[in-house]
This record gives sequence, C-alpha cells and structure tokens, in this order.
Amino acid sequence: MSSASVVPLRVAVVGCGAFGRNHLRVYQTLATSGVPVQVVALVDPNPGARELAVRDHGLPAFATVADLLAANLSLDAASVCTPTVHHADSAVALLEAGVDVLIEKPIAPSLADADRILAAAAGHARVVQVGHLERFNPAVTAALPLLHRPMFFEAHRLSVFTPRSLDVDVVLDLMIHDLDVVLALADSTVREVRAVGLPVLSREVDIANARVEFESGAVANFTASRVSTERVRKLRFFQPHQYLSLDFARQDLLMIDVTAAASLTPQQLEALLAGSGKSEVAAAEAKPDRPAGAEHPSAGLSLRKVPTEPGEPLRLEIEAFLSAVRTRETPRVSGAAARDALALALAIQDSIRDHRSRSGLV
Repeated sequence: MSSASVVPLRVAVVGCGAFGRNHLRVYQTLATSGVPVQVVALVDPNPGARELAVRDHGLPAFATVADLLAANLSLDAASVCTPTVHHADSAVALLEAGVDVLIEKPIAPSLADADRILAAAAGHARVVQVGHLERFNPAVTAALPLLHRPMFFEAHRLSVFTPRSLDVDVVLDLMIHDLDVVLALADSTVREVRAVGLPVLSREVDIANARVEFESGAVANFTASRVSTERVRKLRFFQPHQYLSLDFARQDLLMIDVTAAASLTPQQLEALLAGSGKSEVAAAEAKPDRPAGAEHPSAGLSLRKVPTEPGEPLRLEIEAFLSAVRTRETPRVSGAAARDALALALAIQDSIRDHRSRSGLV
C-alpha cells in the first residue's frame, strides 16, 4: 500500500518553545516528503506564540490542552514539548482522550508523575514514547549489534551556557541522555550511585559527575556540564577484547580491538581508560581516517571506523513514533524505559544533595 493511500495521522504540538518548533519543523518536513502525517493544531499558553503559529503556519492555536481537546479535531497523536513540570498534566489529559503521545525528555519531574503517565497509557491502551533522541543517533544504532557484555562506560556531555531548560538541573537537562543510553547498553539494574555537583551560573546544579555500578558488575562514569567552553558529546565503553568510542555530534563510531586484554576486571578497565587507555582512544580519534583494520601504534591494538548511516536523530525519533502509532508496537524508548532513566537521574540528584550536605555546601 502506497503512502498516498494511507490516511494521514492527525498530530498536535503542545508547547511552542524551541523543542516544539523543532517537532513542528520535522512533522511538516515529513509531510512534504510524502509521509502521511498532518499537524492540525498547536498549543501554547503564550498569546504571542499562538499569534505566530496562526501567522506563520496557518494553524489553529489553543491556550490549553483542554481547549485543544474541546475542539474535537480527531487527533491521533501529539508531541508534548512543554516545560518538564507540565509533562504529566498535558500527557495524561491527551492519553485519557485517546491520543498517543511523544513526550520530550525527561518523562516527568518525579516518579509519581511518571507513574501517572504510565497508568493513563495502560488504562487507555495508548502509545507513550519519550524523547531520548540519542537512542536514535546513528552511532548508537551502529553500536547495538556489536554489544557483548560491556563492563565500563565513560560519558562526557558538555555545553556552553544558554538560558534554556533552567527549570531543571544539568542532570535532567543533559546527563539524562547518557543515562538512558547506558541503561539500554548495560541492560542491568543499578546497584550503587555516587555523585557530586555544583550550581555555577544558575540556581540549579550546572556541572555534575556520577559513578554508577550495576548488578552485572559494570561501572559507568558520567560527566555533564552546561558551563563549559566547548561542546562535547561522547561515550566510550569497554567490553571483553574491545572498546568502542561514540561521538554523538559527529555520529561516528570507532572500535578498537584489544587483543592483549583477555581477562581485565571492571576496575582494571577503569584504570586503563583513566590512564594510558584514554590516551590511546584520543590518539585513535585524532586520526579517524585510518584504514579499516589498521594496526594501532600501541602493541595489541587495532582499530576501525564502524560504518554509520547519517540521519537527524529527531527526525528518526519522530518517524519511529509515527510507526508505533500505526503498528501499536512498543516504542524503542518506551515510557517504562524513560521512567528507569528518570529514577537513575533522581538517585544521582539525591547523591549530589547528600554530598553537598556532608561537605557543608548547602
């Protein structure tokens, strides 16, 4: 059946800030390219934003989700791009009205709110997908078939300061992307969390470091900052005989075979990455055009650049959401998976508060 013969899904975008405008852009691009989807309305409490929606897009705009639902527009789905504190109220109202939802990350500000969303989705047989878009990054997609018991992860996500998403701290703003990815790759429950963090330019924590141990024995270190002088989006992880380096921004995946490291413990892997191993990764990444299978300058190491299929993660995310709406399949980033990422983020926040209290910083 051609896409032309499929009835377009009728979608609303709730929240016309930066995230909402990007969702609108992607939906409209997909529609122009022949994907059967149609944005039929926008929602924003700001009168100016609603006026721009009408003027620039010719779309009806409503002040509240209740007003949207009262208009009886026969909605199939909606993107919820409001500030995090409003996610649950907006999503639950839509779900109870029979509308599938794509919610920007994090799923909610609290586990209680996340559970409200999941209960509404289950009670009304609705799809909930959450916008952890790095799961759709081509580098992550390319890494999935290569997984075999990863045991040590190191994630760095650094940004320059912008007056955006200041309603949440850096853990819920930036680090949660890597928490979600590592939870998916590690495929294990969390055993222990230790973290430190400080506010720098805002009232919330702007820079944080967390160490997470899993029941599998795997260890993960996360660093996130929104007060950096550079932009970094990288994840490195060790598994038996290999370590892999993902550059989210470049959508690159580098794999280094460690033929001499047959039986390292997670602690030894961590020491290797913190010391000479880290410099080897840096040296390899400095020359990404090295031929596939080439020997690394260090004895026992060979590297190759894993092929990736370039693509905009947000577009891939929205395409996956629309597919889930049509097929009723569980999304790649389900509400339950997003709740797990939120639970870990909140545990990290608790550890940061405890450390600051013990250190006399509160």
